Amino acid sequence: MSGDAPLTYASAGVDLEAGDEVVARIRDAVVSTHTREVIGSHGSFAGLFAPSVGDPLLSAGCDGVGTKVLLGAAAGRLHGLGIDLVAMSVNDVLTAGGNPAFFMDVITCGRIVPERIAELVEGVAEGCRRARCVLLGGETAEHPDMMGADDFDLAGFCVAISERRELVSGARVAAGDAILALPSSGPHANGFSLIRRVLDRAGVALDATPDGLGGASVADALLEPTAIYAAAVGELRRTVDVRGMAHITGGGIPGNLIRQFPAGLGASVDLSTWTRPPVFDWLASLGVEEDEMRRVFNLGIGFAAVVSPDDTGAALRALERGGGPGWICGEVTGGGEVELR
Repeated sequence: MSGDAPLTYASAGVDLEAGDEVVARIRDAVVSTHTREVIGSHGSFAGLFAPSVGDPLLSAGCDGVGTKVLLGAAAGRLHGLGIDLVAMSVNDVLTAGGNPAFFMDVITCGRIVPERIAELVEGVAEGCRRARCVLLGGETAEHPDMMGADDFDLAGFCVAISERRELVSGARVAAGDAILALPSSGPHANGFSLIRRVLDRAGVALDATPDGLGGASVADALLEPTAIYAAAVGELRRTVDVRGMAHITGGGIPGNLIRQFPAGLGASVDLSTWTRPPVFDWLASLGVEEDEMRRVFNLGIGFAAVVSPDDTGAALRALERGGGPGWICGEVTGGGEVELR
């Protein structure tokens, strides 16, 4: 560009027209999540939501998808990343007994490509429908020079609403309580910095179909969207007294299971009660030791709940009705540690 030419936002790397096109493309996906609690219309400066509970308690969580974004982009699978984004925050707020009310996302990119942004937001909208919450708004930010033209990152947050009496704090968890497990759909959105190093060192391509994955491609196994537990957990809470819950994310079962427990309580988890999804044994076969597998990955349990031993039958039936399945994977113990046996 000549030093005398007029400067424009487009010449600086920001395409306003592309941004406007994104807003138009995603309108239907966003509006498809709206409920009667939403006030106003898509495209306003702020999203408005009118809670319809008597003594409301708000819970909120924010998260991203981490470096799973890099594999999703390389495989051209963006829709699932949008589901992941919703799942990571929604599953967190579920642990407090909240009912997901609304979600908002931020997509930051080096260059707006309307088709790509639309695919991501359509995935976010699908995640919101699975979570039974509203996609209330969001932001698409074009950051030339800070990011490469094809680079992008995702972040978002969820706000949940419940009656104060519905709070699940973990305070009533007691030794002898049963621990229920809900299955993960794979690594979810944790541990991908390690996963990418494993793939690089082994020279494994995303479209490869190793024997250990039972016919699935590497991309199929690693990029399966994170499970969203809103329906199952909602049915569980309506049926039995849930004393504590945990979203099994980074840190694995040992790092998350007892985060809600009162001081001095731990857990004994029986590894024989479930079969790990093949992706975890395959990753281990490429050079990740068992202690590291347990410390980093969910190993097949994406969410856990604590109930009285007397309530396990009703609880398992509730999880089935909510789209489960679930199973008893262990019990609460004294000692403050998590034992995987």
